Amino acid sequence: MHIKELVLSKATIPAVLVGILGVAAVLYAWQLPPFTSTIQTTNNAFIRGRVTLIAPQLPGYVVAVPVTDYQRVAKGDLLMQLDDRIYVQQIAQAEATLQQQENALASFEQNYASKKASVDLATAQLEAAQAGLTNAQSDAGRSESLLASGLSPQSAADQVRAALAQAQSSVAQAQASLSIAQQNLSLVETSKPALEGAVKGAEATVELAKISLSNTKVIAPVDGVLGEVTARVGQYVSVGSQLTSVTPPATWVVANFKETQLYGITVGQAAKFTVDALNHSTMTGHISEISPAAGSEFSVLKPDNATGNYTKIAQRIPVRIEIDPDQALSSSLLPGMSVEVAVDTAVAP
Repeated sequence: MHIKELVLSKATIPAVLVGILGVAAVLYAWQLPPFTSTIQTTNNAFIRGRVTLIAPQLPGYVVAVPVTDYQRVAKGDLLMQLDDRIYVQQIAQAEATLQQQENALASFEQNYASKKASVDLATAQLEAAQAGLTNAQSDAGRSESLLASGLSPQSAADQVRAALAQAQSSVAQAQASLSIAQQNLSLVETSKPALEGAVKGAEATVELAKISLSNTKVIAPVDGVLGEVTARVGQYVSVGSQLTSVTPPATWVVANFKETQLYGITVGQAAKFTVDALNHSTMTGHISEISPAAGSEFSVLKPDNATGNYTKIAQRIPVRIEIDPDQALSSSLLPGMSVEVAVDTAVAP
């Protein structure tokens, strides 16, 4: 009986050891006590960059595509040329309209000067008529005195009275002429803002036509490398049609840590990451930003956890990692590459 128990115990020991090692491996893999580590890792991480999609602002036919797929370009380089004949004629039409409006404004200046001279002439005529009236009034006063004393005949007095009436009529006529001249000048003055506005509108139309013409040239907005060029000569493109893309050389890492890993991760901490495409080469960086919300909050269709049964799932928090400069493989990093990131939360930033 003792021998049999001894044999069983010897056979059980290896199985127990295997079980213990298995449990330990699971605890280590899941970083559970007593194997809890301060190093937080994730393979839900990727290289990111500013990929700029290129699209035309005008519809038209493509007449030239001087670039090819994956070509390096500089800011301002011509990528595609659209047919510009319509827009050239639009500039000519807009400039002709501007010339007409400028001529109308120039005519206003001449018309205004003419009407102003008419006012000056009417003012001078009124002053002459008023002087004549003053003289006629003086003559009438002397004539009345002579007539009363019998030193002047009635016929002479009648002539003086007629001259006074004529002088009064001349003053009234001069006043009316001055009023008409002033009204004409006022009418001309009120037309100036409309003419000036028409000139400014025509100038804006010319500038818009020039902008439209410049938009027939699709140029590179930044330095970088082109993606696939889908534009073809003779192809009709509409506004917003994706023709290619430009990717600048600047890159960074976005690591999506579980919310349970985020404790202890702060801005400024050092980070290491390995790049799958570069034979798992190790590179360094530092945390520059932590997302203000979980990735699910930025999705188009947000989950509604208030309906049906609920299963708790650890959310992911995006963490941006700036790549340290002067690393040999930095120029080989391309947006979209997969990486694995490790951050030691025990090390202060």
